[in-house]
Amino acid sequence: MPESTPPMPLPTLTPMQAAKIPSLWRAPELSMRWWPVFLRNLLVWRKLAIPSLVGNIADPLIALVAFGYGLGALVGDVKLGGATVPYVVYLGGGYICTSAMNAASFEALYSAFSRMHVQKTWDGIMNAPVSLDNILFAEMLWAAYKSILTSVAILGVMLALGISHSPKLLLAVPVLLGVGITFSCIALIFNALAKGYDFFTYYFTLFMTPMMFLSGVFFPREQLPTVLRVASDWLPLTNAVELVRPLFMDQWPAHALHHALVLAAYTVAGFWVALALTRRRFRG
Repeated sequence: MPESTPPMPLPTLTPMQAAKIPSLWRAPELSMRWWPVFLRNLLVWRKLAIPSLVGNIADPLIALVAFGYGLGALVGDVKLGGATVPYVVYLGGGYICTSAMNAASFEALYSAFSRMHVQKTWDGIMNAPVSLDNILFAEMLWAAYKSILTSVAILGVMLALGISHSPKLLLAVPVLLGVGITFSCIALIFNALAKGYDFFTYYFTLFMTPMMFLSGVFFPREQLPTVLRVASDWLPLTNAVELVRPLFMDQWPAHALHHALVLAAYTVAGFWVALALTRRRFRG
C-alpha cells in the first residue's frame, strides 16, 4: 500500500513577522467612512419604519400605563428625597431610560448580528474602502439613533398623558441619546462573542433584567440591602435614571457630573472591548 503523505507543517511566524501584526487593542481607527454604513442602515430601515417603531414603542407604553396607573393606584405617592411624587411620575422617569436601553440593545444585538454573521453584510462592506472600525462605529451610532427615536416617541406620549410638564425634559433628549450610545457599546461586546441568537439570552437574563430591578426603575433603591445598594450605584442604568428622573420632577439632577462620567466610562470601555473582540473574530 502506498505510504500516506505526512501532513504539511503549519507555518510559523518569525518574531519580526509577529511584531508586524497590529494589536487587537490598538486605538480605534476612525474616519468619516462610517457615515455611508449608517446611511445604508437608515435606507434599509425606512422600508419597515412604521412596524419597527410600533414594536419598539408599544411594549414600554403598555407597561408604563399598566404599572403606572394600575399599580400606581395601589402604591400611591412615592417619597423621593425631600419630595413626594405620584408613582406614575416616578416610574416614567426610570422607564424611559429602560426603553432607551432596550431599543439600543436589541438593535446592537439581533440586527447587528444578522448583518455581521447571517447576511454577511459587513464582509461585503469591507470589500469597499471601509474599515471594520468604521463599521462598528456606525453600528453603535445606528443603535443609539434607534433608541432615541423610541425614547422621544414615548416621551411625547408621556407629555400628552400629562405625566410631566417640566420644561427641563428637553434636556432629557441628549441624556437619553447618551444612554443609547452606552448600552449599544455594551451590547456590541456580546454581539462579537455570539455564535447564534440564543447566546443573547445570557445578556438579557443575567445582565439587563437584574439591572432593571436594582437601578431604581420600579422602586426606590433605599429599600435594597446595603451591599446591593452600593453595587447598584455603579450600574449604568442607575446613573442614567439618576440623571433623567429629576428632570421629570422639574428638578436638576444631583451629582450630574459623576453620573455622566460613569456612563462615559462604560461607553469608552465598552466600545474598546467590543472593537477588540470584533477584530479578533474577523481575524480568525
